[in-house]
Amino acid sequence: MTSTATPAIGADEIAAFRELHTRLGDAVATALLGKRDVVDLVLVSLFAGGHVLLEDVPGTGKTTLARAVAAALGGVSRRVQLTPDLLPSDLTGAPVYDPQTGQVRFRPGPVFANVLLADELNRASARTQSALLEVMAEGTVTADGVTHAVPAPFLVVATQNPVDLDGTYRLPEAQLDRFALRTALGYPDAPHELDVLRPGSGAGRVSAVPTVTSPQVVADHGRRLAAVHVPEPVLRHLTDLAATTRTDPRLRLGVSTRGLRSLVRCAQVLAATRGRHTVEPGDVRELVDPVLAHRLQLTRQAQLAGVTTTEVLAEAAAALGDR
Repeated sequence: MTSTATPAIGADEIAAFRELHTRLGDAVATALLGKRDVVDLVLVSLFAGGHVLLEDVPGTGKTTLARAVAAALGGVSRRVQLTPDLLPSDLTGAPVYDPQTGQVRFRPGPVFANVLLADELNRASARTQSALLEVMAEGTVTADGVTHAVPAPFLVVATQNPVDLDGTYRLPEAQLDRFALRTALGYPDAPHELDVLRPGSGAGRVSAVPTVTSPQVVADHGRRLAAVHVPEPVLRHLTDLAATTRTDPRLRLGVSTRGLRSLVRCAQVLAATRGRHTVEPGDVRELVDPVLAHRLQLTRQAQLAGVTTTEVLAEAAAALGDR
């Protein structure tokens, strides 16, 4: 009987990916100074086929990050400012009547891009937020019973302001679970902020970002990285960690299976960026908080007591150790 298992990834493929990852990171970093750690994390999500939630105040470079990633991979970038009156079809597109041909054709929305910046996602109504659920999970949009595929790779970089809550809607659990990871850019340090302020420095200008690859190459590498080996003890550790969160009295919602799958995919990419064919426990430890913390939901009592999901995860991981 012929095996259908994914063949192991070769050393030459790992080396080619590392070179591509470095070139992409260097290119994006020309527009986003001093944030290489965040850039690398976003690239991990890109190659893992996931999406990124940026929780940050305005003016820290979120739009620059999304557009720089699209420019570096040679893809299409779209930006949507989410507002309460935005309709689902304003994101996904809709069938429209063409008076010249007398036929109804599908008009693609801004989700038909390689990188979509959904700015202030929590300002959109629940109806509009739900329009992203299918495309973020399946990479397709269904309209009038017809399914349309978005380009590959497809990366949603969504933002929400954690400070200004007026006129916002809480992101539901199903929406949060679609994001592979959550992170923040934060303010730049003083030397890099000075570089941004200097006239003619080029910092922050997406036009200065070189195109170093193509969307097809990135998509191909992402598919091959699924062959990076994940040892059985690492997988068992993850299931134990998830079980611990599901029984923690401070949580009303623990880690989902989708969350574990996202962690595995991101860990495979992270291991490959370090030249390894196998995921190690350290890869998982590094990604636990950005990949899982936003998926947990605290009880009201835990929130009032000042507990954070990061603390709950850290305690669960410490209790389990590396076993």
